[in-house]
Amino acid sequence: LGDGGNYGYSSSGYSVYEEENDRLTESLRTKVSAIKSLSIEIGTEVKNQNKMLSEMENDFESTGGLLGATMSRLKTLSRGSQTKLLCYMMLFSFFVFFVIYWIIKLR
Repeated sequence: LGDGGNYGYSSSGYSVYEEENDRLTESLRTKVSAIKSLSIEIGTEVKNQNKMLSEMENDFESTGGLLGATMSRLKTLSRGSQTKLLCYMMLFSFFVFFVIYWIIKLR
């Protein structure tokens, strides 16, 4: 009976450790599962963010091209219109001087 009682005591001690190990294993399994699902969600979010960044990059490139073309047109327009602007200014000044001369002459 001494051996039987001793065996029973060892068995119950082993059972406590085994239950503790099972509990810790289940806790670890739950944590690993949570980390796995979180990492999958992070991966999905990173893919979505990369897709949005790529689309934004394309939009910025097209906007930059459009802005560059507009600036080129403005430069061309400003080069050509300086002569026209100068002529208009001279005609306007002649007109103003003529009107002033005419007003002075009428008095």
